[in-house]
Amino acid sequence: MKKANRPNPIQSTSSTENSIKNDHPNKGINRRQFVSMTGTAALGFTILPRHVLGGDGFIPPSDKITLAYIGIGTQGIRELLPMLAVPEIQVVAVCDPNKEARGYRDWGLNYLNSEIRKTLNKPDWNPGGDNTIPGGRDNGKDIVDTYYSTVRPDKTFKGCRAYADVRELLEKEKDLDAVKVMTPDHLHGVLAMAAIKRGKHILMHKPLSNRLLEGKQVIEMARSHPKVITHLIPWDSNGSMDTVMAWINAGAIGTLTEVHNWTNRPVWPQYPELPTDKPPVPDGFNWDIWLGPEADRAYHPNYTNMVFRGWYDFGGGSMADMGHYSLWTVFNALNLTSPIVVEPHRSHFCDFNGPVPFRVNNDFSFPMASKVRFRYPANGNRGPVDLIWYDGGMRPAIPEEMANENKELPQEGMMFVGDKGKILAGFNIQDPQIISGKKMDAPSAATDKRSQVQQTSEALPLFVQAVKTGKQYPGNFMEADHLSEAINLYAVALRTNRLLKYDAAGGTITNVDTANKYLRRDYRQGWNPESI
Repeated sequence: MKKANRPNPIQSTSSTENSIKNDHPNKGINRRQFVSMTGTAALGFTILPRHVLGGDGFIPPSDKITLAYIGIGTQGIRELLPMLAVPEIQVVAVCDPNKEARGYRDWGLNYLNSEIRKTLNKPDWNPGGDNTIPGGRDNGKDIVDTYYSTVRPDKTFKGCRAYADVRELLEKEKDLDAVKVMTPDHLHGVLAMAAIKRGKHILMHKPLSNRLLEGKQVIEMARSHPKVITHLIPWDSNGSMDTVMAWINAGAIGTLTEVHNWTNRPVWPQYPELPTDKPPVPDGFNWDIWLGPEADRAYHPNYTNMVFRGWYDFGGGSMADMGHYSLWTVFNALNLTSPIVVEPHRSHFCDFNGPVPFRVNNDFSFPMASKVRFRYPANGNRGPVDLIWYDGGMRPAIPEEMANENKELPQEGMMFVGDKGKILAGFNIQDPQIISGKKMDAPSAATDKRSQVQQTSEALPLFVQAVKTGKQYPGNFMEADHLSEAINLYAVALRTNRLLKYDAAGGTITNVDTANKYLRRDYRQGWNPESI
């Protein structure tokens, strides 16, 4: 299963890839390398030194967390490689409906192959299949087996098992401790609930679900199983709101009224019309399992690898892709709960019917570009705030303070607007600066200690520690409730192209009744959360 994400800083082989690299706001540092340190001291976790457990570098099998890796697309492999180096985790199974490396796409032709060869210390490693981009369960099993037998020899390891169907995996892997979910968005909710109700700890990529009510179900199930550790991976890439909040609380920009957040996504093809041709299903690819809970339709590659996120049925759009990385700590700091109004503005697509042009009625794929305004009511000492999200190259108007100096907004960023000034920051709230208002120095000390460190050195051990102690840590599913709600309402507003009034208590849209069908999912037989 292919998990497409933003480009990594890579050695590109084309001008397009170089353009993507240069557009990245954190050149040379992947956002997944920004890892939360919040709460580490408070949790008080410790891992005994390895030599105490039985020799230098030795972790007894009984102390290892057995994990099934679900989704072996390009991003799945990218995040599998550093996980293999964590001695406290043993990957015992992989799962993907695609058997071989066929039809995958990536940000560069050789980037992932090079990373695999380096990790396995095998300069001649090739993915097989169409021998281009790695992916599929055969590659996943081979990577795991090769790493454990050569790079990290373990006499107790008997080989990684491979499955096409996650339901079979969950049925047969009785002694499994945890799963990591790296599938397309439409499978996240059902797989998360299947794991939680079986008592399996879970690492999962964004989003919790691409349906609002299903996401709420995931959160409630996680809440009702407090001993199951859950973690939504993008938390590890969120920035700190300490400096911004210190300035806001000190009155630097007066009363906060608006938060603007913009991304250059999508950087993958978006399809404004449904495919009409019917190419054959690739050898070794189980299209029925890939569809999972979604309605039957003919296979097409434009639904799958890298581009699934552009379809309402399979993805969550640019906000689901990027908003989890930028807005989680913003929601926490400003105590944003549920919006009362969601107002969409989107691009449209026209085509010809013979000699006559017409506008395509698109309720199946996200637009090329959009701007969506969320209106949040006052909460405690904070007054009403509007959150405005932009994608597809859309940005706020250049502030007068910048225009006067012949400056422009960056391609991705964040801006906090008050009635007396503005704060401009990077997309992940990095490098905030007061561009108008009362000038202040940044606070000398931060209470939210977040550092730029490698994921393997901190993020995965935090999960290991949480599993061993049974204590949740920052970034668990319950904490993602209101952010997940906003991201799913963004999709519904764009899909209907209507201003929506939202009743959070009832979980309904009150002014456009037809929009409510997009809050839920109609499950295909065999994929209902109650039966899977």
